Amino acid sequence: MDTTTLASVASVIDGKTPTSGTEYLSRNPADLADVVAAVRLGPAEDLVEAARVARVAQAEWAQVPAPVRGRVIANLGRLVEANQETLARLVTREIGKPYAEALGEVQEIVDTCDFFLGEGRRLYGQTVPSEMPDKQLFTFRVPVGVAAIITAGNFPVAVPSWYLVPALLCGNAVVWKPAEYAAASAAAFAELAWRAGVPAGVLGLVITDGPSTFDGLKLALEQRLVDKVGFTGSSAVGEQIGELCGRHLQSPCLELGGKNPMVITEDADLDLAVEGALFSGFGSAGQRCTSLGTVIVHEDVRAEFTRRFDAAVRAATVGEPHGPILYGPLLDQKFADSYESTLDWIQPHHTVLGSTATGRITAENPRAGFHGEAGTGLYYHPVIVDGVRPDDRIFLEETFGPIVGIIGYRDFEQAVELANKPGYGLSSAIYTTDPTKAFRFRQLIGAGMVSVNNSTSGAEAHLPFGGNGSSGNGSRQSGIWVLDQFTRWQSMNWDFSGKLQKAQMDVATVEPELGYRLPEHWAGR
Repeated sequence: MDTTTLASVASVIDGKTPTSGTEYLSRNPADLADVVAAVRLGPAEDLVEAARVARVAQAEWAQVPAPVRGRVIANLGRLVEANQETLARLVTREIGKPYAEALGEVQEIVDTCDFFLGEGRRLYGQTVPSEMPDKQLFTFRVPVGVAAIITAGNFPVAVPSWYLVPALLCGNAVVWKPAEYAAASAAAFAELAWRAGVPAGVLGLVITDGPSTFDGLKLALEQRLVDKVGFTGSSAVGEQIGELCGRHLQSPCLELGGKNPMVITEDADLDLAVEGALFSGFGSAGQRCTSLGTVIVHEDVRAEFTRRFDAAVRAATVGEPHGPILYGPLLDQKFADSYESTLDWIQPHHTVLGSTATGRITAENPRAGFHGEAGTGLYYHPVIVDGVRPDDRIFLEETFGPIVGIIGYRDFEQAVELANKPGYGLSSAIYTTDPTKAFRFRQLIGAGMVSVNNSTSGAEAHLPFGGNGSSGNGSRQSGIWVLDQFTRWQSMNWDFSGKLQKAQMDVATVEPELGYRLPEHWAGR
């Protein structure tokens, strides 16, 4: 194929594009013949060089007053808003996300910018009283320094904004490595950031593959060029990055996979629960870290819920992402290959529901009501697996595709035990009309996020996002909570007494009369 007329995407370091690298073709997963961009994958040294440039640029960026940095973030929000439809169409074309969802993803950047532009005037510290006279104590938020941000491609612009916007606002420089299969969307977002006023050296874009990213990060950490690592991706890779950062006494921000449970109690509104399970499990083709993994439903309503859920999934439209669909194609060929392996986890004791078949949707393996031409893209049948057991691989591991398991329970304690068993801890949901069950579930579940009568998916820009266990290391993104990822607390004491006052030693004391007792006759004795 002649790629000379294609859009080209490559790393951008200090405003310049390196010339070395290997070619990767970013294809439209809804139409594999449509090549979105010719992507140049650079070597590990590109990440090191970007970090070196960022180290120099960050010192100057940190001196820009925080309210002015906030205005740059405001500029970014307005630019994204002005380019919302174009950016959303690119996201849809490059990763196959339904256009309506892509518009929502771009809106999330705008919401994030709108929230953080004001934080430029609210990077508060405290004035703290001292235990000694003529001495004052202060705390300040200071930038971490250089942040290396590595993001997945299922949310190619929204999730990166959760990192980039607060990191830049706080005075850090950023080296951003996006997913290569979403490189064009990343390049477009980075271009808007530079146009908004982010200096070229303060934001570097590094396009490379996974192994080169790890090698480059290792070198940059060894040379003390990176002060903070942010990673969104699989739990397996997150463990490797966490281990690497630990060798350098760094605590990364890890947002990893999920096996998100949805508990449906015997008193739940079943129609609402079905609606929530449909969106949670099959929206974005199940390719969200917050996608529903297993429905844990009370035995008294299990049969009826399963019947309604099966009917809803069978009636849902799958297909071309610009149409009125529930979901489109899988993100990329590597995810299609992985998902096909996941289908091998279905066992004889399982009952498969939700579609006319399993696997890739083709003319030979059709899906009733498919929208568009099935054979052109990476489209897969939705799958409900009823009869899941607690020791099944499909119950314990993330599937990252359009597949949802169902398991029954008899009592509430068993439901919570099942919900916590896989060891992930990102998102969760409970459908109930009993407030006691809702609050008890919130208290006992190990997830960082809990929904009541709502989807396991759906983040808002001002609420903390993140998980525990295999889903992350307890770090949080979004809202004011992410500021602790991109700033460090610095304390200062200022003694204006004119003499050395030593803490814990030169402290005035007041001696109480601890032996005093109230007269007993006051009590009428």
